[in-house]
Amino acid sequence: MEIYKECPFYGVPRTTKQLQQMGYNINHKRVNRLRRELRLKTTYPRPRFNTSVSCEEHEKYPYLLRGVKITRQNQVWATDITYTAVEGGRAFVIAVIDLYSRKVMSYCVVNTMDTEYCIEVLNAALRKYGKPEIFNSDQGSQFTSKAFTDVLKKHNIKISMDGKGRCLDNAKMERFWWSLKYENIYLNDYKSLVQIRRGVQIYINFYNSRRIHSALDWKTPDAAYGQACNLQSIPYSKSESLHLSF
Repeated sequence: MEIYKECPFYGVPRTTKQLQQMGYNINHKRVNRLRRELRLKTTYPRPRFNTSVSCEEHEKYPYLLRGVKITRQNQVWATDITYTAVEGGRAFVIAVIDLYSRKVMSYCVVNTMDTEYCIEVLNAALRKYGKPEIFNSDQGSQFTSKAFTDVLKKHNIKISMDGKGRCLDNAKMERFWWSLKYENIYLNDYKSLVQIRRGVQIYINFYNSRRIHSALDWKTPDAAYGQACNLQSIPYSKSESLHLSF
């Protein structure tokens, strides 16, 4: 019950693993039975708002990740924008993640999808973590703009873009949005941009440092990124949030 109160988005496998890490000798069958008895139901998704509006005049780049095995941190970063509503308006979350560790490298919560904020988030990640070999995005006008791609070219980063209408090309980024929305935003009644910024900050700190992932052998993103850095003697630090004023 305590795990469910904090993380109602945890299903049977993650709840089982969390209990095992806490020292309980328990398997998934017992967890499933107890959840049924307690009538605990995992939260699930709802339809999303389209934030990937393309611009025909902008140059598009090929998708470079097909068949590529991601084996280390800073090999591939990805970015995207997601939308949610607050009372009286809209809020957009822009984030950059490391695809190997799932770690959120930088993010911000704003009330428009302007390119300048995407560039701010990208530059914040570059300042804190160096640079990736490949940077992937969708074909949204913010990411295909010359101002955005020029930052990547300046750092000699290879540019990769999802195929048009192929959200699965950026599946790990989409999975992070699923987690953010259905594990935090939709569980809270945020009334303003200030409130949602604080909520997202709290969640991303939890996501990076405490949320375990089956794909990471039940490690957190911070642990997976830090372990990879330690193996290569590369320092790392926590994700950076941009505090923008309007």
